[in-house]
Amino acid sequence: MEKINKLKELEKKVLLGGGEDAIKKQHEKGKLTARERIEKLLDPETFLEFDRFMVHRCSNFEMENKKILGDGVITGWGKINGRQVYIFAQDFTVFGGSLGEAFAKKICKIMDLAMQNGCPVIGLNDSGGARIQEGVIALAGYAEIFYRNVQASGVIPQISAILGPCAGGAVYSPAITDFIFMVDKTSHMFITGPDVVKAVTGEDISFDELGGAETHAKISGVTHFRCRTEEECLEQIKVLLSYIPSNNLDEPPIVENDDPIDREIIELNTIIPDNPNRPYDMLDVITKIVDNGDFFEIQEEFAKNIIIGFARLNGRSIGIVANQPKYLAGTLDISASIKAARFVRFCDAFNIPLITFVDVPGFLPGKNQEHGGIIIHGAKLLYAYAEATVPKITIITRKAYGGAYDVMCSKHIRADINFAWPSAEIAVMGPQGAVNIIFRKEIAKNPNMKDDLVKEYTDKFANPYVASEMGYLDDVIEPSKTRIKLIQALELTYTKRSDRPKRKHGNIPL
Repeated sequence: MEKINKLKELEKKVLLGGGEDAIKKQHEKGKLTARERIEKLLDPETFLEFDRFMVHRCSNFEMENKKILGDGVITGWGKINGRQVYIFAQDFTVFGGSLGEAFAKKICKIMDLAMQNGCPVIGLNDSGGARIQEGVIALAGYAEIFYRNVQASGVIPQISAILGPCAGGAVYSPAITDFIFMVDKTSHMFITGPDVVKAVTGEDISFDELGGAETHAKISGVTHFRCRTEEECLEQIKVLLSYIPSNNLDEPPIVENDDPIDREIIELNTIIPDNPNRPYDMLDVITKIVDNGDFFEIQEEFAKNIIIGFARLNGRSIGIVANQPKYLAGTLDISASIKAARFVRFCDAFNIPLITFVDVPGFLPGKNQEHGGIIIHGAKLLYAYAEATVPKITIITRKAYGGAYDVMCSKHIRADINFAWPSAEIAVMGPQGAVNIIFRKEIAKNPNMKDDLVKEYTDKFANPYVASEMGYLDDVIEPSKTRIKLIQALELTYTKRSDRPKRKHGNIPL
């Protein structure tokens, strides 16, 4: 009985982490504790904790007198909506959540188990960084985690929630994972903090401006989701998991569908403006087509000229990539290309079919884009689509001009099914620009003939029928029937198998 009592005593200590005062300070900052986060994220009574009595073995700077059970990170196994996941939650109440040897070993253990068992890994990050007292041993711990992130990439989903500070080398593990969540005002990510920035550059900048959730959601694109509260963040993780499989050998989850598959959407017949230069909202197109209008958008605030996210058609998960005519006319620029390419590669790695909605007048022109490397960054999206072997279905709603037509999952880079609406315009460039080049000399002599030439070019090329005659489109469809056509196309390609040449890996233009 004495031994049982000792166990219960230790268990109480484990639950207190860094102590009641440290927990109170965590709450005063508007943050949940590591254990509270796990409780809110996992299904009730499913969490099995590992290594809860583990402690560090550092003796530098009198650390041998400062040992706390668990050593600042809670690790284990649990379920989310009945599905098995592995999880670690950094505990800021213990040594500021700093990472040392024991801390890293705990995380590495559950990452190894997740790979072994084919389950997602979720990391709840809230850490001051490497434990300085442990020196290079702490850096070695980070590198062991980074290595496992890379080995797990494309094998199991990896999700990172930044729920406090994440600085220096600590940011690279989340950066390698598939999705990053941040919370307004309490989440921060940066390589060097404001004090170092000021010392080196003289620039005075706040934590939020440098690496807050809004900065990374809108400017850098580092985070995929910006949430108002920790509770919202944890709920969004659950939603994300509902669309994706547990590993690269599984199929995505299928849910029961109560939205008629043959539902016609009459509004789509008039959604494209008569004036080809007028914008419309591609999100309206997407939400009208997918099951129950549910679209889970990713990186909503970054590179708004392209849309990415998950939805369902007849209960099956799909990944959607779409040009957004409301922003920069839907052109492809550096940020949009990178955003979409990474998403395409995630979907391909995890067997999620890709639906692409195309309304693209080309790549964004300008010195900044060229000097920033639009050539190589635009090629990333081209590479990602050409590399993908999942079912790929494309719908051209309006413009599909120049190289951007090729890049946006055209038949030529092996889309499986290509549809177009009657409003589609497929050509090397728009009528005005084309006529100015083709008939430059004639127009110089007789400017009045330009309007007739533009009309002639428009009649000939600003439609989907030339491409259809060449077999580059499988069908021209009435917009109102897009939902049933897409569902049929998914059924047609569900058993798709595609082999690629044997190789170690391709050399994507990074």
